[in-house]
Amino acid sequence: MTSSLIRGRPRRARAHISARVLHALLGALVGVAWLVLPGTASGGAASGGPHRPVAGALGQREDRGTHTADLVLPMIAVAAAGVLASYGFWRRRRRTTGRTTPGGTPVTTGEPPDEELDERARDALVHADGWVRVSGEELAFAEARFEAETQDGTEAGAPKEFEDVRRAVREAGTELAAAFHIRWQYEHGVPEEGASRRHALAGIVGRCEEAGRLLDVRAAALDTLRGLEEGLGAALAVAEGRFRGLTARTGGADAALAELAERYAPTASAPVVGNVEQAKDRLVFATTRLNLARQAADAGDVGRAASRLRAAEGAIAQAGVLIDGVERLREDLAAAAGLVPAALTGAETEIAGARQALDGRPSAHPDITPGELRARTGHADVVLAGVRQELASGRPYDPLGLLRRIVRAVTPVAAGRAGVLPAAAALCVRAAVAGADDVVATHRAVVGCGARTRLAEARRRAGTENLEDMVAADELAEEARDLADQDIRLNGHPPEPSPDQAAAFLGGLLPHPPSYGGPRTSDRRREVDEPR
Repeated sequence: MTSSLIRGRPRRARAHISARVLHALLGALVGVAWLVLPGTASGGAASGGPHRPVAGALGQREDRGTHTADLVLPMIAVAAAGVLASYGFWRRRRRTTGRTTPGGTPVTTGEPPDEELDERARDALVHADGWVRVSGEELAFAEARFEAETQDGTEAGAPKEFEDVRRAVREAGTELAAAFHIRWQYEHGVPEEGASRRHALAGIVGRCEEAGRLLDVRAAALDTLRGLEEGLGAALAVAEGRFRGLTARTGGADAALAELAERYAPTASAPVVGNVEQAKDRLVFATTRLNLARQAADAGDVGRAASRLRAAEGAIAQAGVLIDGVERLREDLAAAAGLVPAALTGAETEIAGARQALDGRPSAHPDITPGELRARTGHADVVLAGVRQELASGRPYDPLGLLRRIVRAVTPVAAGRAGVLPAAAALCVRAAVAGADDVVATHRAVVGCGARTRLAEARRRAGTENLEDMVAADELAEEARDLADQDIRLNGHPPEPSPDQAAAFLGGLLPHPPSYGGPRTSDRRREVDEPR
């Protein structure tokens, strides 16, 4: 691939300069020749040459007149050469303005500034993340249709072509994850050199484009597998079935939220407060689009029906994320509450081992000075004492919050003596990553690149078994959640809210929804539906 750093560079500049100089010299030589030749001819005649005899005073006057006339054309030639040389010099000066050459002259290279490249990379990441998420949603609905038909005995199961589509989504996700990791390194000064940093931004854009291309290639295959052009009956039945199931689950989610508020501290259920209301808003949006899809299908307008069905599926998928988030948090809090006592015991074991190292025994942290190790153990003791006091108070507490405090305080002195700490850290990071991902998935119209980059890095580090990496992943996921909430507060106001779209706007649920695919195919169903 041709580097973007060399595009727009003027080529054969030296050749152009040489040509202009040669033209100027030729013009000057012609002028000099015309000046010299008439004088030479006049001199020869005055000396009594054979071609022009002298004829007295009258002949001398005629000779002087002829000599003056001969000077006119050479003077014009010299003036023309000067004008051409000046014009070439002026063009050269204008072209070189604004650029920097080795001699220090400003030069215009045609390269966009770093700020523009940075903005382009951030936009590419946001768009590619949306393509991958939406493609995964539609693929899930397509697979659900074949699963339902398999249970009814009308199909033998999902065709093997589904694997090609699944592979495209996985590979696009891999490209996107690599692009996010480059972005994370870029934000932390890697690479350091200016040209390399510009190449890093170009690499981000290139990987995002590749993710989109992979999805575009399989878009037609998924359309064939869905068979929407042949009729929406089966697809509508699947969407309506999921809609009814989620509607029934909203009551249970409401009850779960009330239970969490009664059993735990307010901070425990804070991540999912409002989830049920948002899910209901999306279900209202979904039922409207499902009705419109059936009307269009009955009228034979398959294209418009498919567009409306996709809008309903997107709303249903997001409603499922919101309700799943409430149920998942209830399970995570129950698991954390059961793990807190064991985590306290394991933390005490780690602290005791660190103190033994201070007494002269072999240390698991040879790179840490005794003073630093003593400070870390002292801090861990203070944190554990606060956790015990909160447990003994009898007041409702946040189990995940306590578990997180234990893990973060003891990790700097941990040496793997207590196996319960990695399990506690894994539970914390899993809950944090899932919660942040839910916010991005259900508010993707307004969440920017910063939150998505930190979420991607948290997901990458969460896959390791290293305790420090898991703690870092947990912190990054919380930071991603905070940035996403900030984006929602700043940008989460629909321009013209309608009763069924006021909250759905935050999730990017529009009458013209994107579908499976990348930049070339994700909007293929938007053009067939009318604006509302």
